[in-house]
Amino acid sequence: MQVRDSNEAPPEGTPVRFFCDDGVLLRGTLWASTGDSAGQVILNPATGVLARYYHRYARFLAAHGLDVLTYDYRGIGGSRPADLRGCEYRWVDWGLLDFEAALAFMRARGGAGPLSVVGHSFGGVIPGLARNAATQVDRLLTVGAQYAWWGDYARDRRAALFGKWHVLMPLLTTVFGYFPGKRLGWLEDLPAGVAHAWSFGGPRFESRVRRGEGAELRARIAAFPAPILAVVVSDDELATPRAIRRTLDYYESAPRTTVLLRPSDFGRPAIGHFNLFHDSHAAGFWQDTLCWLTSGVCPWPDRAIDALAPQV
Repeated sequence: MQVRDSNEAPPEGTPVRFFCDDGVLLRGTLWASTGDSAGQVILNPATGVLARYYHRYARFLAAHGLDVLTYDYRGIGGSRPADLRGCEYRWVDWGLLDFEAALAFMRARGGAGPLSVVGHSFGGVIPGLARNAATQVDRLLTVGAQYAWWGDYARDRRAALFGKWHVLMPLLTTVFGYFPGKRLGWLEDLPAGVAHAWSFGGPRFESRVRRGEGAELRARIAAFPAPILAVVVSDDELATPRAIRRTLDYYESAPRTTVLLRPSDFGRPAIGHFNLFHDSHAAGFWQDTLCWLTSGVCPWPDRAIDALAPQV
């Protein structure tokens, strides 16, 4: 594992842009490793979260020998169009088109070493949707990866979360023509198609795609063979163990390991759905993830709660 010399300046990101197959322009940042590259990483954000939220983590990975791409999905941050009203972007497009384009960008660079994906929340659901992911992704680390079915929310928070994301969000989306999450201080604004897929989707992922797409997408996800390490945080009200297992069940061909981490493991009173990407975790969680991203070794074997072999 490569460690940056203490006298060496931390790597800075370079703005990049690339096009999806349907012509949509995405913007991101490339964090080139210092010294010889130990591998490549694509970082998929959570829904409604700017790529820049993960920039400190990306800089940390680059300082430890990994080339990292952070990017905003269509409709978000640097990849947002001038007007979200009437925008037909869908949640599933972030995997079918946006992550596919991110893969193509990293492939075109010709970087060295294995290609890993770090997916936060819905960003950990979508990798198997890309048509080339099965042959180009070497390993996947997910953090709180689920697709927001309300029945999987933490029991003591379920009613409040249902009202917020499945009553107020679709109501406001209908009124404004997009979800005005930013003015509410909840998250970034979302295209209507993304917000409604979240609000109205059922327990099956297929309920979030167009009629006739489900079987093909299920087969594509099922064929994804790369090993998956799925992180669950015990006080995450959205990404409960049940929600993570619901997502992992689609990845039938992949070796899947789920680990349950607790705030006390890191000397914290709470972590929740977002805090692991705060830079206060650099010496703990961030350092641990290097084991998986550089060597494919689970850094928390004593925290495993579920290990699934590929179906045969």
